[in-house]
Amino acid sequence: MTAPTLFDQAPAAGLTPRPAAGPGPLVIGLDLSLTCTGVAGAGWSDIIRTKTRGDARLDYLLITVSSFIKAADMVVMEGPSYGHANLAGHEELAGLRCAVRLYCHRRKVPYGIVPPSNLKMFATGRGNATKGEVRSGVADRYGHHTEGVGRYDQADAYTAMAMGLHRLGYPLATAPDRALKALDGCVWPEFVAGAR
Repeated sequence: MTAPTLFDQAPAAGLTPRPAAGPGPLVIGLDLSLTCTGVAGAGWSDIIRTKTRGDARLDYLLITVSSFIKAADMVVMEGPSYGHANLAGHEELAGLRCAVRLYCHRRKVPYGIVPPSNLKMFATGRGNATKGEVRSGVADRYGHHTEGVGRYDQADAYTAMAMGLHRLGYPLATAPDRALKALDGCVWPEFVAGAR
């Protein structure tokens, strides 16, 4: 007999989480950036910005991100964009991603990582969609409008969060089959129930 896990495979619906307080699990989406990090939960999104540099910036971003994710049932982060031409800050951004993952690991907060093309596919049905198309996809499917500075970062974070909720069996809205295929190419957590 195997130990119970948070996720039991269901043929069509994907994964089902442990029971959570309230209407569903608290899933937080992150679009990590050194200049404008997007963060989102069901029905809301925000950005984190700082003018600091170097280790002070990483420290500020990690502390602020952790304030959003410390009570999460799952965190879903957009993964790296390996084809991105601008490599300035690459080491710092990789450090931020690793620091957030380590934070989650130490606190037993499960996390998923979604490649940028999968995030775009889920939001729009196309893996090469523009940031504006992702933003429009979030507004059209979920009725969540992101405005101003960081609107694209918020839309990416909202999509990551929506992907996590869909994966857990708590979809915010119906998604077409083409979008649902994007869930398969992501890294999703598996862990023993009650480990938190």
